[in-house]
Amino acid sequence: MQPISPFPGMDPYLEGHLWPDVHNDLTSAVRELIAPLIAPKYVARIEPYTAEDKEPESEIGITYPDVAVLKQHRFEEPAAAYGSKPVMTEPDVYLSSKITVRIPVIEIRDTAKNRLITVIEILSPVNKRGAGREIYLQKREMLHNSGVHVLEIDLLRRGERSVRDKHLSGADYLFLLWRAGSEQFAVWKNRVSHALPVLPVPLKKPDADVLLSLKNALDMVYKRGLYQLSIDYRATPPPPAFGAEELTWMKRLLKPEE
Repeated sequence: MQPISPFPGMDPYLEGHLWPDVHNDLTSAVRELIAPLIAPKYVARIEPYTAEDKEPESEIGITYPDVAVLKQHRFEEPAAAYGSKPVMTEPDVYLSSKITVRIPVIEIRDTAKNRLITVIEILSPVNKRGAGREIYLQKREMLHNSGVHVLEIDLLRRGERSVRDKHLSGADYLFLLWRAGSEQFAVWKNRVSHALPVLPVPLKKPDADVLLSLKNALDMVYKRGLYQLSIDYRATPPPPAFGAEELTWMKRLLKPEE
């Protein structure tokens, strides 16, 4: 079995139940790649934050820990005698209406004064739906207003994008850079059949951007996670569904060698 994904860019099979593991290790891999490029003037730190997921049932095959309290199997009590006082039947399952999700983020800080310069966020499903999306957008706005660069990496096709524009239609994946002091987003569109872009990671002026190869980061994650052992490439990719053109391309790509 090959040690890296057969896809030239993002592997859509990583978007399903494997995503939480991919997300955590990809954050680590990105930090590992950029840390030596920004040293010694800057450091990259992983700073997780928590977000409430009020729609955990919408996730595709992802199981959150501790979302239910199950009662042990019980023997049925004998039926109460006629006319006796009824006793409430205990519930079998207690389900949480919201889940707290831990989301890792990369913060680039200068070593002189520990000032926050750049944030790199790999979006989680909770960042792309309902109240979680609104909270994320408010956080992004706050960072920008504080003079912080924001690099956003969206490798999930499901959910609602953080930006809406007719020019972004047809993209499977999006990458966004909002530089401090600018009112414009730089956006990279990406298709599942295309190579991933090399993205600029801005620092404090006059220092030049450093470059991040997302493909190199994903290859590192795939090798470390041995994901080829957990993926059945004969199965349909996780939702949302691809169009006929993409599915035909994938069938050719994933055709077993004779």
